[in-house]
Amino acid sequence: MGSSMNVLDDELNIVVIGAGLGGLAVALALRTATSRHVITVLESAPALAEIGAGLQITPNAAKLLIRWGLGDQLQKVTTVPEQFTIYRYSNGEVLGKRDNYGAEMLAKYGAPFWDVHRADLQIAMYERAKNLGIKFRFSAQVESYDLATPKAILQGGEEVHADLIIAADGLWSRCRSSMLGYIASPTPTGDLAYRIVLNFDQVKDPEVLRFLSKPQVHLWAGPDCHAIYYPLRNNTMCNIVLLVPDNLPENVARAPGSIDEMKEIFRNWDPILQKLLSLVTDVDKWKLMHREEMDAWSNEHATVAFLGDSCHPMLPYMAQGANSSIEDGAALGVLLSKLSKKEDLASILQVYQDLRKPRSTAIAKSSEKQRYYNHLPDGAEQKVRDALMKSQIQEPQPGYPFYWIDPQMQSWVYGYDADLEAHTAWDKFLKDSKQKTLPGAQL
Repeated sequence: MGSSMNVLDDELNIVVIGAGLGGLAVALALRTATSRHVITVLESAPALAEIGAGLQITPNAAKLLIRWGLGDQLQKVTTVPEQFTIYRYSNGEVLGKRDNYGAEMLAKYGAPFWDVHRADLQIAMYERAKNLGIKFRFSAQVESYDLATPKAILQGGEEVHADLIIAADGLWSRCRSSMLGYIASPTPTGDLAYRIVLNFDQVKDPEVLRFLSKPQVHLWAGPDCHAIYYPLRNNTMCNIVLLVPDNLPENVARAPGSIDEMKEIFRNWDPILQKLLSLVTDVDKWKLMHREEMDAWSNEHATVAFLGDSCHPMLPYMAQGANSSIEDGAALGVLLSKLSKKEDLASILQVYQDLRKPRSTAIAKSSEKQRYYNHLPDGAEQKVRDALMKSQIQEPQPGYPFYWIDPQMQSWVYGYDADLEAHTAWDKFLKDSKQKTLPGAQL
């Protein structure tokens, strides 16, 4: 890939580690904003496979994907929920409900609320990135880094040089370990997930077919567990996630699950959920792992920057992990497009961190709070929660226990525009810098 440039004329050599959603997002954001830089994405997998499960892409991320030219393609493979309903686990009692949910989100925030299969989104982003001239290398397993140079050393010894390495290599980030100088494994959260995808053509039961006919999100809240259902691929399949106490061995992150064990956990839950689970033929258990947010999202040499799970993993209880990674990519891409000389990289990476870190920290804390409300055991606090929700079933108020319907939290999460915020942050940085320099001096 050649050696690293010493000065910046018109372009930087930028290497992105990982073709996940965050890595693809920063490549798309940067290339959409400028054609100057050479962008290469290194992915350890041999190809993008159709694996994974569903995602909720909320308006804060959907607006970015549409700006990157993905709107028409994603409309073909996503589902917009017509209703969002929250149930008591045991009897299907409705605690909270919003009709015309997708239309309401579009009207409020100017972008859709999409339920999508992760593979559909990833492949659409990849195809768009290729069309924009972004380079990809698959089966590129990074063994180590020299972040002072910087360079990534691949399995087999090949050295890939860059001016900037962007680490989008997820929760188990090797790049993170290289920068920090030690290997720290993620820690268990105490929960695990069953992730299920069902095709509707598997369903024969008339009651279940009626349930499936309307595109909608259903969340069942129960003691120490919750279940969420939403449709995929134009309401032809669905995603079900069950969050339950972790009983996997300490050193096992994923293992085949027992259908009988899964059904036993939910045997006293809503009959319609049990009917859905009766259709499951095989399932895996995923230990939910977490790690602390990094203090610094770049190094002192300004040769590496981090985004998404590599620097700020999020628990899944607000479904904002993927959306936040896409926001990170958008902000970093916009800021890198502002680069006029290589010496400014450190300033740009600091602006990026100062912009994104407070929001990611706040969302992570809110996700922990959502976990609390999702998993309240039966008792006094659960009764207070349920009574509050039922009293606000027509018009939820700020502080509503489930953020998807809380107007204040919803506005804070969904109304955010990472593009706009990045432009504003850079303009403020330039203004503040000029005030600190002599008249006529350039940054």
